[in-house]
Amino acid sequence: MCDNLETEGRFLRLIFLDKIETKEPSLCLNYGIMYFMEKYDKFDKKRILIWGYGREGMSTEKFLKNHCDPLSVEVFEGQREDIDEDKYDYIIKSPGIAMLEQNSKYTSQTQIFLECFRRNTVGITGTKGKSTTSALLHHILTSAGRDTVLVGNIGEPCLNYFGEMREDTVAVFEMSCHQLSNVTVSPHVGAFLNLYEEHLDYYKTPERYFAAKANIARFMEEDDYLYVGGNVPDLPTKATPHRIDFNNVREYKMRIFGHHNSYNAHFAFRIASEVYGIDEDVIKDSIADFTGLDHRLQHIGCIDGVDYYDDSISTIPGATIEALRSVPMVRTVLIGGMDRGISYDDLIVYVNTHSEFNYIFMYDSGKRIYDVVDHLKNCCYRPTLEEAVKEAKKITPFGFGVLLSPAAASYGYFKNFEERGDVFRKLCGL
Repeated sequence: MCDNLETEGRFLRLIFLDKIETKEPSLCLNYGIMYFMEKYDKFDKKRILIWGYGREGMSTEKFLKNHCDPLSVEVFEGQREDIDEDKYDYIIKSPGIAMLEQNSKYTSQTQIFLECFRRNTVGITGTKGKSTTSALLHHILTSAGRDTVLVGNIGEPCLNYFGEMREDTVAVFEMSCHQLSNVTVSPHVGAFLNLYEEHLDYYKTPERYFAAKANIARFMEEDDYLYVGGNVPDLPTKATPHRIDFNNVREYKMRIFGHHNSYNAHFAFRIASEVYGIDEDVIKDSIADFTGLDHRLQHIGCIDGVDYYDDSISTIPGATIEALRSVPMVRTVLIGGMDRGISYDDLIVYVNTHSEFNYIFMYDSGKRIYDVVDHLKNCCYRPTLEEAVKEAKKITPFGFGVLLSPAAASYGYFKNFEERGDVFRKLCGL
């Protein structure tokens, strides 16, 4: 038996040789058998700090226990200035913590996963649509019989699957700007759907926000696959970008609303067919039976002849405008949440030129919009979601719909957009 363990970026190879005694790795590889990667030795005998202890921080602690042999592990949830960096060899940062500069002592789940499994990974980012596109691609690959996992911003924390990744496993990874912010490795397949103003409270400028997302392509090689939306600026990369224009994609037969979802589906279609060789008919059938995700233009029920739609995932003006274009028979829309300082000019123009809707504005960003829109009879301000839903029930006629599409983040009022959507459902009586 050859007793060496050779790491080739992704997997540990356990080598068995029949009556051959050698230490030469190349000879061992000729007789190799591929196994799971069960060990990550970068942290062996190292002092580790987990910075942030939410869903991903708890996952990181489990990963260190099951797959690493650190000297010590500590958890910290405070400010960076309170960290004694000299006490630690590595600091594993949770994605929601702002840190714009590079520092080799800091790492993340995304960095660790890509160091090991970048060739297995399809990374999907963009301001809007990345959750739907990721879930749809995962659905297509699963329907085609591929071994696939859904990780990242939508699925499980990626390191939860560290010990389950095989050579042919495909990890569909929804990558937020925060997860991409400080990585130095890019996935083998990348999709950058679109780019709009977002998270300026975190990144301060649109250029910094774009730079974080651009890491999905920055470290790609020439043989990697890159699919890029039409409004995304040129990316720093060695890969050849395949451009997809929003207004030039086919309309897919789907169970979810809107041309933007056909656009998302086209990214999934091209990746599934061009990268993984899935039969086109299988892909189309999978797209047709995909039911969508909670809180994304989701029809949640009908009460007294009024339909209610939950689009709580909407955090930018463009998403709300697209929702109003996509959902049939909507008469009333609820807009507003945390004010992050982004521009609402396009939404203000839309409100002023589409008087067929009732607009109920709420919270800080809603107040900012309400103060500058033309004050027609179809606009009003209500401070909270509860009061907004009460008003919507009063003014929405039988046979029409009420849409929650806030064009703003939920933070400060709700734990996340999921909680906001759940509260909306309860307030509607569903």
